[in-house]
Amino acid sequence: MSYTTTFITIVLSQFLLQVATTLASKVPAIIVFGDSSVDSGNNNQIATVLKSNFEPYGRDFYNRKPTGRFCNGRIPPDFISEGFGLRPFVPAYLDGEYSIADFAQGVCFASAGTGYDNATSDVLRVIPLWKELEYFKEYQMKLRAYAGRKKANYIIREALYLVSIGTNDFLENYYSIQSPRSSQYTEEQFQDFILRLAQNFVTQIYHMGARKISLTGLPPMGCLPLERTTNYVSGNGDGCNEKYNNVAKHFNVMLVDLIQRLNNELPGIRVVFSDAYDLLLQMITKPSSFGFEVASVACCGTGLFELGYLCDKLSPLTCTDASKFVFWDAFHVTDKTNQIISDFLMKYVFPQFL
Repeated sequence: MSYTTTFITIVLSQFLLQVATTLASKVPAIIVFGDSSVDSGNNNQIATVLKSNFEPYGRDFYNRKPTGRFCNGRIPPDFISEGFGLRPFVPAYLDGEYSIADFAQGVCFASAGTGYDNATSDVLRVIPLWKELEYFKEYQMKLRAYAGRKKANYIIREALYLVSIGTNDFLENYYSIQSPRSSQYTEEQFQDFILRLAQNFVTQIYHMGARKISLTGLPPMGCLPLERTTNYVSGNGDGCNEKYNNVAKHFNVMLVDLIQRLNNELPGIRVVFSDAYDLLLQMITKPSSFGFEVASVACCGTGLFELGYLCDKLSPLTCTDASKFVFWDAFHVTDKTNQIISDFLMKYVFPQFL
């Protein structure tokens, strides 16, 4: 390597380090609420069938470790944390391997299978959103004891709060045969109900110190492999369930209006809409444009219906290279898809927090 090349490499490394340091000073921690799209392992510690702390989950994570993330590798909070110059992963609050010293840079309270509606968390007996808030209160007390009140308050105020939740309220709750919600609300009334719960939640964490908040909208949930399979079994063809997709789009429009109201009504708050609907739909409809080969089925098992315990290491059909697939299991996307979405958010949504 020439002297010039070495010099350029050193300068570039110093520049990247400086950028990472600047980003971290603007966002000292990533704090996560939500469902399986962002759960980094809290469900491992509770009595529920909805778990993923076994192979082949995590086979592309650090040390090939199945952590409880519903993915072959990392999920969006991990990539976003790294993008802000913090650690390349966000640990689960209930994971005994980590302490408040770890959580000072980032912590995840999310629980796979939960929703804004308490009835949603009851379906699979997971952590309800109100309990995630209780953990957050507990975390704040531990953080103040560990870092001191002034530093802790700084972290709480300047942290980026990632809130990714809502899909289960529809797919596991409202549209479930066992749910009473469909008889209590029309589709639009239920969306209004969920929006009110979302507003209450953001207001609660605001009064607990949160100021920088990302609300994730609904994905094209009718295109999840499980929903495509259900659509096919119901005799509606093998394409996406467009009814579900239209509900997701309508809900997202309502969520944008809510975000505007929150920004106008709560002094000092900055709520952003992290919309990945169109991006994910592009990956599904034009996978080759993103380097994928398969988008209609998932990597694990047959790719039609497996997730959780149905997606295990005994399945002989699981793909060998998840990077060719948009979806990892029938409900969740791959590490590669998560990275593409996270890179998009870092480039187009989160710069306003810098």
